[in-house]
Amino acid sequence: MIIGITGTLGAGKGTIVDYLVGRKGFKHFSVRGFLVRSLNERGMPVNRDTMTSLANELRALHGPSYIVDELFREAAKSGGNAIIESIRTPGEIASLRDKGRFVLLAVDADPELRYKRVFQRGSETDNIDYQTFLSNEQREMHSLDPNHQNLMECIRQADYRLTNNGSTEDLFEQTDHILKDLKL
Repeated sequence: MIIGITGTLGAGKGTIVDYLVGRKGFKHFSVRGFLVRSLNERGMPVNRDTMTSLANELRALHGPSYIVDELFREAAKSGGNAIIESIRTPGEIASLRDKGRFVLLAVDADPELRYKRVFQRGSETDNIDYQTFLSNEQREMHSLDPNHQNLMECIRQADYRLTNNGSTEDLFEQTDHILKDLKL
């Protein structure tokens, strides 16, 4: 089983990934990790703008599903259940659905709460003010270009939606209900 995860910035994608990896034995494959490795190989700075630009460039050169197709190949080689984190385009979803046993989760939370989480996380892409946070997210929400991020459409296409306005345990409980439904 391949689970893909999409959602808004700071909604809890990583928390769900950590839960599935740590407690359920899933293997993790990350679009962000793929992009960071590629940026480092090119000697480029790692930030949201360079990651977005590189992702769009790679999709334009190789097709809208290029990054997740590469991650899917890695997941298939590793065997077992896997989660691919940060699905951002409808083309990625279509490609993964064509490969078989795939389900997409979407996670969201209130914007103020998500910003607080992002700020506390403090990664190289998270040292921003609230307006920049909202602007970055808005830039990734809609696009008619199949090679650019379209989070709203990805969320719409999700098989399951989780709301992460409560505790971590609440989020894990929602995840467990989905796993039970999937018979995992």
